[in-house]
Amino acid sequence: MNLILKTTNYVYTFAGYEDERALCQLEMRSFFGTDSDNGILKSPINIDPSRSPFMKERIAIIYEGESLEELIKQVAGLNLEGETFKVMYVKHGSADRFESRRSLERQIGLKINGVADLHQPQRVFGVVHVNGRWMFGDYLKSESVWFRHQQKPNQYSTALSTRIARAVVNIALPNPTGMKAIDPCCGIGTVLVEALSMGINIVGSDRNPLVLRGARENIAHFGLSCEVKLADIRAIHQDYDVAIIDLPYNLCSVITPEEQLEMLQSARRFARKAVVVTVESIDEILVQSGFQIADRAEIRKGSFTREVLVCL
Repeated sequence: MNLILKTTNYVYTFAGYEDERALCQLEMRSFFGTDSDNGILKSPINIDPSRSPFMKERIAIIYEGESLEELIKQVAGLNLEGETFKVMYVKHGSADRFESRRSLERQIGLKINGVADLHQPQRVFGVVHVNGRWMFGDYLKSESVWFRHQQKPNQYSTALSTRIARAVVNIALPNPTGMKAIDPCCGIGTVLVEALSMGINIVGSDRNPLVLRGARENIAHFGLSCEVKLADIRAIHQDYDVAIIDLPYNLCSVITPEEQLEMLQSARRFARKAVVVTVESIDEILVQSGFQIADRAEIRKGSFTREVLVCL
């Protein structure tokens, strides 16, 4: 892809359910070091929007200005050298009417030295108005990869949803390059599928032999692969950069506070960082195990609540 100018900033838009807002903001903080209340965020950090279940789109900024007129003057210097293009106004919040967006798209498109193609353009440009400034750049729409993963051979009633699992993976590994991760209570492999689909180096284990076959089948169903072995978290000795731990809680996996402490002490031994998902307060147990809680989010679904804890 040919860029006219070197891109140094990106604009992201977000959408999600109200009961997942805290998780969305935790994912933002993990990716960007900051979050946003208005569904839009500008950052110099480049993230593929398809990684996140909450990101709608990304604009890689080429031009920006304080007024629309200033932006249009800059866009007039854009020469696509025969490439076809399309311009989209990126709506966020309860902003413009449909008609005004289309008028703006035509106004900007007429200034671009290229061939407009609304159906199969070689490049798609986005225009957005953020905090009093107009921005223009290459547009990329998010693909809901997590949604496809809902249709897996094996389901488990208490497993994380694919949306939550994908966000948890991003919170644990915002920059996975060179990182090695483990899900030591992997269950049917929901977290493993999301991580592997993003190219993350991860392995899984569980002490319940009945779920491991389902985990392996789910992973293979999407053309993915990783090591999934029968092992208790307390028997893991290899070192990892990150552990993602969805603590067992259903009637078939009742564990005592003492067992929780042993599990988390083991994680402290083999992982430098842990992201823990729990349905009950375990702050004191985490502190006893040697972890410090660096950040957190609460997810509600009716009367059911989960906490996601980032532990260092």
